[in-house]
Parts: sequence; C-alpha cells; structure tokens
Amino acid sequence: MTIEKVSTGRAPAAIGPYAQAVKIGDFVFTSGQIPLDADGRLVGGGIREQTRQVLANLQAILEAAGSDKSRVVKTTVFLRDMNDFAAMNEEYAAFFGEHTPARSTVQAARLPKDVLVEIEMIAALAK
Repeated sequence: MTIEKVSTGRAPAAIGPYAQAVKIGDFVFTSGQIPLDADGRLVGGGIREQTRQVLANLQAILEAAGSDKSRVVKTTVFLRDMNDFAAMNEEYAAFFGEHTPARSTVQAARLPKDVLVEIEMIAALAK
C-alpha cells in the first residue's frame, strides 16, 4: 500500500517534520491539531474556543483527504488540565452530534505552544 500525504491551506501548516495527515488503504490518520488558525496564529480564549478551532482544523483536513467527521472512528484528546474535560466534552459533542467515535482522553504535562488542547483523529475514507 502507498502512503499519501494530505495537506490543506484551510488548516495550519505542520510546524515540524510531519504531515497534516496521511492516507493509507481506506483510512486517514491526522496529526494532532492545536488551536492555530490557518495562518498559524494561536487562537485566544479558553478551552471552548481552542477546542472549536482544533475541531475546525480537523474538519478541513478530513475534507481535504476525502472524508468527513461522520466517518471518524477514533479520536485522541490531549488536555493540559483534566479540569477542562467537561467544557471540552461539550464542544466535542456539539461537533459530532449523534456520531460517537471511540475516544481516549488524557492529561498531558505540556502541549506544543502551551495550548490547552490537542486532538488527533482516524477516519474512514469515503468510497
């Protein structure tokens, strides 16, 4: 199988030696996204605003890969502070609606650029 790099200008460019996402077989694997806008500027505000920006970035990447949020099978959420779980979870639930992919949520000692949240996804590609 061939691994294909996914890239879109609708989400921030990778800030290191990695791809926004890769496709292989019937799946797309995103890199962790942090709350940067498409121009690479850190989004202000608290956990709610940062979670919404991260999810918007991921949606743009999924669409560039030929998938969408309804095809997400697994997410991993990294929080700087587990006390932000409830607020993050409300934004996450609003994003996915009735769709409930498998998920892991962990507290990380430190995230890139000292953000409050980072999320990565695995999704099936549209046939």
